[in-house]
Amino acid sequence: MPRAAPPGLLLPLLGLAVAAAAADCPSSTWVQFQDSCYIFLQEAIKVESIEDVRNQCTDHGADMISIHNEEENAFILDTLQKQWKGPDDILLGMFFDTDDDSFKWFDKSNMTFVKWSDQEDGEDLVDTCAFLHTKTGDWKKGNCEVSSVEGTLCKAAIPYEKKYLSDNHILISALVIASTVILTVLGAVVWFLYKRSLDSGFTTVFSAAPQSPYNDDCVLVVAEENEYDVQFD
Repeated sequence: MPRAAPPGLLLPLLGLAVAAAAADCPSSTWVQFQDSCYIFLQEAIKVESIEDVRNQCTDHGADMISIHNEEENAFILDTLQKQWKGPDDILLGMFFDTDDDSFKWFDKSNMTFVKWSDQEDGEDLVDTCAFLHTKTGDWKKGNCEVSSVEGTLCKAAIPYEKKYLSDNHILISALVIASTVILTVLGAVVWFLYKRSLDSGFTTVFSAAPQSPYNDDCVLVVAEENEYDVQFD
């Protein structure tokens, strides 16, 4: 008889479903915060321009980091200090657009937050990029023509379907696993009752059918008498 899944197995299975559904980032090396995933590429590389740095991120399906509020800035700072162990200064995905004299993010998101430590009026900002100081969380300006970087910080947005449907995925996964376990248990119970009925010698529908009151010999005599009567008639 097949064994039913132990009841204690249900909760671990549901836990796995929740964990799988919640894994919205590409892999465990990424860190999720709000609607985005972050990764710090710790490899030190030599570059000829900031585009070489950016290519490090685009090769991973992401872009250089953009920051849009104090909470995100604090999260990045805390993660750099405790987990990523980054250098003192991290290059941000920002450049100065001389066409309209403003800083812009490479990922084309809106500039909704700044944290400059060295804001000065009238300064020459051509070929100027931004750096995050990992000790204070402040931003500072620097030349985009860097020759090397000690790590690259990248950011990728969680896809729409994962961002807005993750709760539904958790619920559906849990329901599917629960239904599978319930059906397995019911199937085991039905099989057990069927085997028990066979072993107990219960009569079936066919064995309970009414029997003829005559045995085979009686039937043969009656047939011969009927044939004799037909001959004399």
